[in-house]
Amino acid sequence: MLDQKLIRENPTFVGDQLSLRGKVYDIPFIHKLSVERKEIDIEISSLQSESKKLSQLIGQEIRNSSNPNSQELNNLKDKGNKYRTKVYEFEEKKRILDKQLLDEISKLPNFPSKDAPLGENENNNIQIKEWGDPLKQDNLKAHWEIGENLNLFDSTKSTKISKSRFITLTGNGARLERALVNFMLDVHSNYGYLELMPPALVNSESLRGSGQLPKFSNESFKCANDDLWLSPTAEVPLTAFHKNEIIDSNILPLKYVAYSPCFRREAGSYGRDTKGLIRLHQFNKVELYWFCHPNKSVEAHKEITSDAERILKKLNLPYRLVDICTGDLGFSSSRTFDLEVWLPSSKCYREISSCSNCSDFQARRSSIRTKIDKKTSYIHTLNGSGLAIGRTMAAILENGQQPNGSVKIPDALVPYFGSTFIKTA
Repeated sequence: MLDQKLIRENPTFVGDQLSLRGKVYDIPFIHKLSVERKEIDIEISSLQSESKKLSQLIGQEIRNSSNPNSQELNNLKDKGNKYRTKVYEFEEKKRILDKQLLDEISKLPNFPSKDAPLGENENNNIQIKEWGDPLKQDNLKAHWEIGENLNLFDSTKSTKISKSRFITLTGNGARLERALVNFMLDVHSNYGYLELMPPALVNSESLRGSGQLPKFSNESFKCANDDLWLSPTAEVPLTAFHKNEIIDSNILPLKYVAYSPCFRREAGSYGRDTKGLIRLHQFNKVELYWFCHPNKSVEAHKEITSDAERILKKLNLPYRLVDICTGDLGFSSSRTFDLEVWLPSSKCYREISSCSNCSDFQARRSSIRTKIDKKTSYIHTLNGSGLAIGRTMAAILENGQQPNGSVKIPDALVPYFGSTFIKTA
């Protein structure tokens, strides 16, 4: 969330920063609400001050007067009642304005970092590097063909269980998914991350804190009878894990890794990636999350990205690193590096992790702070997939496919999976 004081005192700066995203936001309207809110605070403070003076005067009058029902005393009491009525009326206006302001400011995205490349859309993203040797041959099978041939998953029967875009992993498919989860958790834990397994159901406040509400309400599944939603990513419960806390700066950074099922409607993506494991309503993910000192998030961003890259390197999956431009940044992100894995069947790279520095945006929404030189400051948060499991499986199937129809398992994963190849029966 952006700082309300900054919007009130420097609306032009706020508008200029958000314009880098290539969209128009009604900052003058929010500025007007913020000024009104400040003026009401001043009015309430003035009335309370006058009311306090009047109370002292009434006390003196009572002590000095022989008649407790004198006209002068009654007039002072009437005046005091009018002050209290005015204070109540202003406080009601303040409550209404507070909600309106919160609703409006909650719709504003984070400022892009000054280091993020300028651009309107994904065409303006900048490739930083490539790693590995991409498999480039003709007539390679797509991962869903490989999966069907090896009986790794069943999407047809899954529609009977729920609906389209859900999948049931079977046999070696389920085994490979489980192996990937354990492998990723072990690698990240060995590099200083504390493993958490958070709830899959989250409340609205948690979604607002991480930035999913109100903007992405149509992307999430909500429970009908409770203030609970199926979590779209472990980023949500991990952000909320320290909600309303002041964290000792001496223990920063806090680094968490969490496996979780994720649920998304994928609204607006109809007709895209309808086959296979790329765009499902339910998928598994291992998430990396940092709470760090506000002066150290730039370096932390490089480190969390490197930690996600480590998984791809250990699995020997070719990938590229992309710096996301201002017009393509996610809502909560100040700067994002995308990792895109090579999928040979489509001869292109596909996103497998977005590593984002959210600066103090989520911490301000969730009231997560630290003390620096005796001054309370908002912490910085960072997140990144380490990695999306289904997309990792798709990449392994395609990059490891053999002429005889089997799939070679990456060496680092063999101890977890239990064999070197997935073979046809």
